[in-house]
Amino acid sequence: MAFLFAFSLVNESYPSVAAVERARLKLKVFFHDRCFDGACSAALFSRFYRERVSSDVQFVFSGLLHRAGALFNEEDFDGDQNAIVDFKYSPSRKITWWFDHHESAFLSAADAAHFEQEQSNRKFYDPSFKSCTSFISMIAQQRFGFDPSVVSELVHWADIIDGALYADAKTAVEMKEPAMQLTMVIESTQDAAFVPQLIPLLATKSLAEVIRAPFVAPLLPPLLERHQKSIALLRERTESKDATLFFDVTDYELEGYNKFVPYFLHPESIYSVGLSRSSFRTKVSVGSNPWSPSPPLVNLAKVCERYGGGGHARVGAISFDVNQQAEARKAAEEIVQELRASVRNYPAQSR
Repeated sequence: MAFLFAFSLVNESYPSVAAVERARLKLKVFFHDRCFDGACSAALFSRFYRERVSSDVQFVFSGLLHRAGALFNEEDFDGDQNAIVDFKYSPSRKITWWFDHHESAFLSAADAAHFEQEQSNRKFYDPSFKSCTSFISMIAQQRFGFDPSVVSELVHWADIIDGALYADAKTAVEMKEPAMQLTMVIESTQDAAFVPQLIPLLATKSLAEVIRAPFVAPLLPPLLERHQKSIALLRERTESKDATLFFDVTDYELEGYNKFVPYFLHPESIYSVGLSRSSFRTKVSVGSNPWSPSPPLVNLAKVCERYGGGGHARVGAISFDVNQQAEARKAAEEIVQELRASVRNYPAQSR
């Protein structure tokens, strides 16, 4: 693809730490908020930057969320340098670094064209990676001489969680591993300061140590209890037809539910479409069963893009204003009908 051009640029030599940045540079790192891969991407980027670019830097972490309307506020890009990781592209001249792996990385064709002309060797894109964390790790190693072994646990679990590489649905729902428990905490938090406080720990501590941190550990028991209740609720609310699931939980504050629960409850499914609500948006989640007996053939990122959303080929989402529940429900119902029709029209050999 043409817009992979900036990714293909080769830096033949590692940058000189002394020559690159001035003392106490303020580097503002914008990351995909309420997302394990987003938090890990910010942590890995900050460690790489401190070790291979400049150790005399002050990091400020700021979460970004997909929502209805503008995703970026130019006034927020107030660092001496500004980086975006695991989130859509911004053509702002204030953005110094960018890493993403989502198929729907560009808000417009103009943004994609802008990226094609990028020659700073500091903005990178490749949708073939399971996680943005593993993508940053590779770039940091190959272009800047970073040792990825120090963040191998982050890369390992970011790939599993963002790439849905669990052995089975039961494993994904049991939530036994520290990384999975931490994901639940990250996705459920309503505190804008929580993940920025977490990121420096992710850069230096094991996940088992992070989950025991005093500001993290007390959050886990009530979330595990809510997780069990959400399984019962989704069992009650989910409608299964033509290997496509649909559920509406907008009457509950349940946006951070475990997205693998529907497939655990309905292993015969291929697709799922869910409606949920939070304080700032109504969300349509569209996914495919990683353990489906039949392969998904519909590119879900393309489906979601038609409604202003995006994501990956096998999972995507659309954000509506919190007051646009009728519009969100209409979109969800249309997508459900489209996916069910695609299943009915599968060639016999594909089932």
